[in-house]
Amino acid sequence: MRSFRTAFTALICTTVLAGLTGFAGAGTAAAESPSPDAGENTSGPTQAGTGFRDATAVPPGSAATAEASSGDYLYWAFPVDAGQRPTFKAEVTLPQATARHGDSTWRIDVYDGLRRRQPCMYGMQSRAAGQDTGSVALSCTLRPVRSLADPWSDHPLPGSYYLRLTVTDAPEKDLGLPVRARVEADLKDAGGAEAVDGTLSTPLVPGASAKDAEDAEDDGDGKDDESGQDGKAAEEEGGDDASPGPSTTRQTASSVEPEDGWSSGWWSDRWIWTAAGGVLAVLAAFGGRALTRRPQRPSRVPPGY
Repeated sequence: MRSFRTAFTALICTTVLAGLTGFAGAGTAAAESPSPDAGENTSGPTQAGTGFRDATAVPPGSAATAEASSGDYLYWAFPVDAGQRPTFKAEVTLPQATARHGDSTWRIDVYDGLRRRQPCMYGMQSRAAGQDTGSVALSCTLRPVRSLADPWSDHPLPGSYYLRLTVTDAPEKDLGLPVRARVEADLKDAGGAEAVDGTLSTPLVPGASAKDAEDAEDDGDGKDDESGQDGKAAEEEGGDDASPGPSTTRQTASSVEPEDGWSSGWWSDRWIWTAAGGVLAVLAAFGGRALTRRPQRPSRVPPGY
């Protein structure tokens, strides 16, 4: 009887472990394997900004293109959420070799929502192009984005990420030649290994503080009705000479969000592993009790007892 219980307990544990291993393998394969539409990015914006404030926002899954001149600083903004590992790619189509006068070096830099330059874990961030080279490809893979980090840390946080493309070394006669740039961001799920406790109250996107100021201003307008009436009377007295003040709200890249919106940051696959560990602990407890407990009655009962 004891041997039967031992074999039965071992069978249960083996079955549960095999199921959990298969589930984990399927989840990992699903996370690492690209989706069918991952390699087919739809067309996106056809222009680029010249600074952080007017950076062109690129929706998720889209590739942006721009016609520019050699020597310009080109800026794009991409939304990146917590738990993602972004890889920024850029391809520059250079002018014909007969129009150039030497080699050139192109470079991309990535900045987070606080305009902190983020280092590349791997990728060709800067590359030299020979005079007879038709195009140059660049890439930069950042660290996984966390939902929260220490104030002194420069770890990537969820929000808008700015990609800057420019030429760092080129003959002076080649500056101003027309070039064509194409940029995109490849986002992969980093998994629960990079998950942390806590989340930001607001993603690091431009215009978040301006939106809060608008909400506060609306609340203030509701409380100060009398001051609003006085202002209206003063405007009527001023007639055509009264002109509205400059607006404090400016258009930014905050309107572009991830496909499923900004995540809350509390969910990760660590919850699945925690639950699986709890189930295994319960099964181990029952199995240990079945293997070590003494029988309730003797295995051999005398006849007539």
